[in-house]
Amino acid sequence: MSKRAKVLLGIAGFIAIVAILGMAFGSSGANESFKPQNEFKLDPWISLQLGPIDMSINKAVLYLFLAAGFTISAMLYVANRMQARPNRTQTAVEAAYQLMRENIAGGNMPRAMATKWFVFIATLFMFIWVSNMIGYLPLPTNTEHPVDIFGISFPAFALYAATANLAVPLTLTLIVVASYHIEGIRAKGFFAYLKGWIPAGVEGPAAVPIFFIEVISQFVRIISLSVRLFANILAGHLLILFMAGGLAVLLGIPVLAMFTLPLAIAFYLFEISLIATLQAFIFATLSAIYFGGAVATEH
Repeated sequence: MSKRAKVLLGIAGFIAIVAILGMAFGSSGANESFKPQNEFKLDPWISLQLGPIDMSINKAVLYLFLAAGFTISAMLYVANRMQARPNRTQTAVEAAYQLMRENIAGGNMPRAMATKWFVFIATLFMFIWVSNMIGYLPLPTNTEHPVDIFGISFPAFALYAATANLAVPLTLTLIVVASYHIEGIRAKGFFAYLKGWIPAGVEGPAAVPIFFIEVISQFVRIISLSVRLFANILAGHLLILFMAGGLAVLLGIPVLAMFTLPLAIAFYLFEISLIATLQAFIFATLSAIYFGGAVATEH
């Protein structure tokens, strides 16, 4: 049996289980008051308006501060406690450093560029990785469904990731794109840099459409780099949310949670063990490739 057939069979089996449970235990009806998408809604906690710019403090801002603070604190902690005989923490950090320096930056940029931009690329990798990992820690951020404890209302625990908000990956992407364009112009000059967008050997009228195709590809890079990170993290969180009980609540079949909860645990472990690191690695690697391509002598 092919892999595709197994996947389709698994989906069909799951739908069949839902149907059987619905007939056996009945359903209280679809719960229209439960809106899973509200987990990603950003209600302002502290409203701050700077002219036309909304600077309000919300859930995403909190997670960004946590990610930045934890990244800086962890690196300072390790840097101030370097030992000749490293412990496990230092060994892990040194392995991450080697990955970022040799594989991500050094493997995709000229040596001079890798030395110059390594700190930036490494910061991208660490910040995105920490943001992704914090996103899988349950924190009391759900103000829509508070919990009453001794008459005091507290926010409920929920999962959220700053990188599941498109604004964050898009901002990081725009910084990367602006930086490598500036570096390419600095290295080659403005017109020589634009000329480098046309592959060697393409001359005459054919160069015009090729150049515009390359212009389009530059905009596609912005979309692909930002949306890839955003979509993967958002999809992972939605899968965990639905399998952990959201689907049972929506369909009004509580017993369904007994079958979907193991899937939620599997998705959760898969996300924290692979997806969080992989997406940070892909974002940093593509950024390094774009930097390398901007200063390359040939397209």
